[in-house]
Amino acid sequence: MDPTVSMLSVLGIAILMIIVLSIKFRIHAFISLLAACFLIAFATGMPLDKIGKSIEVGMGGTLGFLAPILALGAIIGKMMEISGGAEKLSRTLINIIGKSRAAWAMMIVAYICGIPVFLQVGIVLLTPILFCVVKESKQPLVKIALAMTTALTVVHCIVPPHPAAMAIALALKADVGKVIFYGLLVGLPATALAGPIYGHFLSKTNDLEVPEQYRCVEPTPDEKLPAFGITLFTILLPLLMMIGKTIIELVGDKNAAYMPIVNFLGSPITALFLAAILSYYVMGLKRGFSLGDLAKKTESAMGPMATIILVIGAAGAFNRVILDSGIGEVLKTVLTTIQISPLIMAWVIAIVMRFAIGSATVAMMTSAGFITPVLAAYPSLDPALVAIAIGAGAIGASHVTDPGFWFVKESLGIPMNKMFTIYTGSTTIAAVVGLAGTLILAAVVG
Repeated sequence: MDPTVSMLSVLGIAILMIIVLSIKFRIHAFISLLAACFLIAFATGMPLDKIGKSIEVGMGGTLGFLAPILALGAIIGKMMEISGGAEKLSRTLINIIGKSRAAWAMMIVAYICGIPVFLQVGIVLLTPILFCVVKESKQPLVKIALAMTTALTVVHCIVPPHPAAMAIALALKADVGKVIFYGLLVGLPATALAGPIYGHFLSKTNDLEVPEQYRCVEPTPDEKLPAFGITLFTILLPLLMMIGKTIIELVGDKNAAYMPIVNFLGSPITALFLAAILSYYVMGLKRGFSLGDLAKKTESAMGPMATIILVIGAAGAFNRVILDSGIGEVLKTVLTTIQISPLIMAWVIAIVMRFAIGSATVAMMTSAGFITPVLAAYPSLDPALVAIAIGAGAIGASHVTDPGFWFVKESLGIPMNKMFTIYTGSTTIAAVVGLAGTLILAAVVG
């Protein structure tokens, strides 16, 4: 058999194994990915003493920088939850924007609040607020719900320091500040079209009922909530610091005496650490929580990190084994002969993996493994644009293989026969708009 065909067949079987183990046999994604690593290693004849090392390097290289970012983001999200910061943001924005445009206010709140937390955590955090907004604004539930879920899904995939988006930026060695800036440029119109605008049209024929447990939810009095300004500043601080670093690097002298300070402050770990400390003070101590209380809240925030850290680490190992086994070079040769933009290629791989596997994080990390070998043939292509293309693809085609699909369904009480029109349709629209935005952005920035 031709070596190229043999290598690609091994990769195809490995991906099929991940899909079958995850969906058919309900095997945890961490185990499924590691099994695929061993399959590729044995089938391609990797030396036995190199297999463990390759997995170790892949996991360590992925998590060495990412693990503290995940932990610090979880702390900020927990502080925002216990302080009522998310409720304060939504109430203030609705008052500013107006009840008739409540869906847009909810979109902005979800976009901001989704930055430090996982999709499921964001839904838990914002769902009671969502139903309060529906009650106060008298706007259709499906319109405001889509504004929230779409914003949370989009920011999950394309805006660091969200874990999935950050993992892709690091895997591709992209400038994090650029990925944030490009992600905001591409993500906001994608969220707007797939959220409030698509929801507006759906609401004419597909409105939903508020679940029974939320019909009597009462809003928290204003005096018990943190101030709007400091809440918003705390959440946006890491983004401002990282984008600021990128801007200074672009316009300033890279050899200037102040650059080490700029690089230190603009590092994702430093930026998130300072934001976490600030959140302890303004959303914790100032709200009446003791240091002991905050320690317990911090511990409870760390528990859910274990699964996502293991999955991201295993996906990093999978990518490393693809490269070390020689499949990476084969992929590079084959994919570069296809006359298609690498951005479109990255998007297609991501959305196909998302459709097949379900998890956006796993789809993004495995897509990075596919596309990384190809980038060497495009030295002028900014890796930040590739990160956005992968993230945009991973937004779309959410259906029954995606745990988030079921979480949205159960949390919002959406009937199964409407989930495909409402949530699958919304995520796919956002993915397509995200790709279009990425291609336009690439044409502008080069």
